[in-house]
Amino acid sequence: MPSSLPDGEAVPTDGALPPTALAGAAGRTFGVYLHVPFCAVRCGYCDFNTYTATELGGGGSQAAYAATAAAEVDLAARVLGDAARPASTVFFGGGTPTLLPAGDLASMLAAVRARFGLEPGAEVTTEANPDSVTPAALATLAAAGFTRVSFGVQSSVPHVLAVLDRTHDPRRVPEAVRWAREAGLDVSLDLIYGTPGESTGDLRRSLDEALACEPDHVSAYALIVEEGTRLAARIRRGEVPAPQDDDEAEKYELVDDALGAAGFSWYEVSNWARKPEHACRHNLAYWRGGDWWGVGPGAHSHVGGVRWWNVKHPTAYAGRLGRGHSPAHAREVLTEEDRRTEDVLLRSRLAEGFDPARWGATAVAAVPQLAADGLLEAAGDGRWALTRRGRLLADAVVRALLG
Repeated sequence: MPSSLPDGEAVPTDGALPPTALAGAAGRTFGVYLHVPFCAVRCGYCDFNTYTATELGGGGSQAAYAATAAAEVDLAARVLGDAARPASTVFFGGGTPTLLPAGDLASMLAAVRARFGLEPGAEVTTEANPDSVTPAALATLAAAGFTRVSFGVQSSVPHVLAVLDRTHDPRRVPEAVRWAREAGLDVSLDLIYGTPGESTGDLRRSLDEALACEPDHVSAYALIVEEGTRLAARIRRGEVPAPQDDDEAEKYELVDDALGAAGFSWYEVSNWARKPEHACRHNLAYWRGGDWWGVGPGAHSHVGGVRWWNVKHPTAYAGRLGRGHSPAHAREVLTEEDRRTEDVLLRSRLAEGFDPARWGATAVAAVPQLAADGLLEAAGDGRWALTRRGRLLADAVVRALLG
C-alpha cells in the first residue's frame, strides 16, 4: 500500500496561502499536475498513491472523479486569486490516467483551461499503459488539447515484466505508439533497469525495441525497492535477489550509450530527448523550482516556497471538496536553507549545468575537487555540469556542494 503522509503545519480550511507565497508569482512558471489514483492492477514495485477497484471497495468513484478533480481546480483558482496565471504545462499522472474515459480527461483539462487558461504552445501530457489506450481515445485527447503521451513500457522482456507485476503485452507497444503518432501526439517511453533477473541482454532488447518505435523522449530509471511493496517482501523472503549498485551503474551506461548512438541527448540524469523541444517541460519546471498545483488524492503542490500535500484516500479527498474545504492534509513553509538545499538537489541533475555561486561559498569551494575527480565539467559561462561518472555519483556531488 502507499506510504503514509508526512506531518506538517495545519492548512486553513479554505486552503489560503501566506501572502509571501503569492508575491512575485507573475515571474514564475506555473504548471498543473492532475493525479489519477486508479490502476487495474497494483504493480509489485510501486508505492505510489494508487488504488485498484478491490482496494477502494466501492469507496471511491472513478465515474465521479473528473468532477471531483475539477472542484479542486476551482479551489486552486480561488486560493491563487490575482496570482493565478495561465498554465505552461499540464501533466496527468497516476496510477493510470487512461483508465478513465478520454472524455473525462478532456473535461479535467477543460477545467484547467477555463479557470487558468493555457499559455500558447502549452505542453499537456498524460501517462498511459500501452494496454489502456485505443486509437479513438488518443484522437479524443489530441482534439482536447493534449500534446504528449508517456507510455509506461518498463521492459520488453516478459520475465522482467512478470517480476514487476506488469500485465501489458510488450508486443502492444509499437501499436500504441503508432496510434499516438496518428493522433498527432509526441511520444515518450519509460523504462526501468535493474529488475531482479534482468540480464544485460534483456535490457539491450528493451532498448532496441523502444528505439525501433522512434519515440521523441525516453526516461530510464534504476529500480528502487520501496519498503512496504510486494517486491520488497519477495526480496526479504529470498525469492528474488536485491538490485546491485554495480549492475545498475553498468546498465545506466548501456542506456546512455544506446540512446546517444540513436541521436538522443541527456538533459536530466534519467531523461533523454531526441531534440531540445522534446524535453519534458513540466518536469523541468519541478527541477528549476517553479510553481505547480497538484490536483488529486495525495498530490503535492508548491507555490512560492510553500509546499502542501493532499489527503491520500479518494473518498476522504472527495468528501473534503464536497464540503467546500481544501483537501490538503498539511503543509510546510520552506526556509531559505531548505530552498537552497532543494535547489542543489534538483538543479545539479540538469545537463544545462549550474553556477555554484548561486549556492554560496561552500559550493564554490567544492567545485575544483569535484572537477579533478572527474565528476563535473565546465559547461560555459561559469556553469558546471555532471560528467557521466558524475551522473552515476550524483548523490556524492550533492553532498559535496552542500558541505
